[in-house]
Amino acid sequence: MAAESTPEPGTPGEAGTTSGAGGWDGPRHRKERGSRKGLLIAAWMAAGVVVLGGTGAGYLYFKLNGNIKSVDIDQALGTDRPTKPDNGSENILVLGSDTRSGANKKLGGGADDGSARSDTAMVIHVYEGHRKASVVSIPRDTLIDRPACTDTQGVTHDAASDVMFNSAYSTGGAACAVKTVEAISGVRMDHYLEVDFAGFEKLVDELGGVQVTTTKAIKDPDSHLNLKAGTHTLTGAQALGLVRTRHGVGDGSDLGRIQLQQAFIKALVDQVKHIGLFTSGTKLYDLANTATKAVTTDSDLGSLNALMSFANGLKSISADNMNMVTMPVRYDPSNLNRVIVSEAKAEQVWTALKNDRPIPKTATEGTATGEAAGVVTSS
Repeated sequence: MAAESTPEPGTPGEAGTTSGAGGWDGPRHRKERGSRKGLLIAAWMAAGVVVLGGTGAGYLYFKLNGNIKSVDIDQALGTDRPTKPDNGSENILVLGSDTRSGANKKLGGGADDGSARSDTAMVIHVYEGHRKASVVSIPRDTLIDRPACTDTQGVTHDAASDVMFNSAYSTGGAACAVKTVEAISGVRMDHYLEVDFAGFEKLVDELGGVQVTTTKAIKDPDSHLNLKAGTHTLTGAQALGLVRTRHGVGDGSDLGRIQLQQAFIKALVDQVKHIGLFTSGTKLYDLANTATKAVTTDSDLGSLNALMSFANGLKSISADNMNMVTMPVRYDPSNLNRVIVSEAKAEQVWTALKNDRPIPKTATEGTATGEAAGVVTSS
């Protein structure tokens, strides 16, 4: 598990600033290090706005192209992977990294220990035709058997049993996280995207904020979030506080935070659809510049042309055509601060994605939830 971190002062909410946050694990509300959860959701927006960055040429194009960081996932994973179905669909694993270095140290709190963790993972399944998508959140506290994996530096890491899902990234980086998701799901990941603290906050600010409605007040001293019930245009700092909060709503669990994140994603997608990106060349470039700096991709998406082409295929997907679920889990009876996979129901989810079909409602009925559904909605 990650080390404890001490929050720095900040007040997203009325004051519009943010800092590190403590966390609560499961329904027992055991306080621990604030999860760096939900930062990956900016990757969806980043992909959406970066497609516009290719309208320039020459210097601007090469500058944006040079911003993009990529890792060779395919080489690290080798050939022992699930078969890619030939049905026109795509699966993207989106991760959030909480590296403690650089600009993220101030945002995330805690010591700059040189490490990075991924406490959030979402599998985005884009259906044939690229007009609909399903998003499956994988709770970081899920106890799993992590497969042996080789990281992008060529170092092999032994398999481990009964460990938290988020240990995959901290052990072997992106390649190990992809390997673990493929082992859990049996679904091949076509692409990988990662975004960090600083990129998330700046993207939201440069979009002019994201409008949400809270059906009840959310006040969390650990994430420094203070929102009254009502409609808000969240700054980047406030958005960061919202997607990380656990204490101020629901049962304080990681599952509740996932519900808040999923609601925020829908608001984010709606916001991207309606902003006037073409009204200002400067605004367009600033967005593209921030987006390309914010993401790390697999090597297949590691150029501006490739990322533009990929993002262009996503722009027809509206929030109304995104089905968002959490991987079916139940609380571990021996440790209620952890969850375990509900195998039969999870198999319904993964089978649907393999066959490019909608996830059946029965897959998530009766599974553990975080009691935060409906607290945040699109305005």
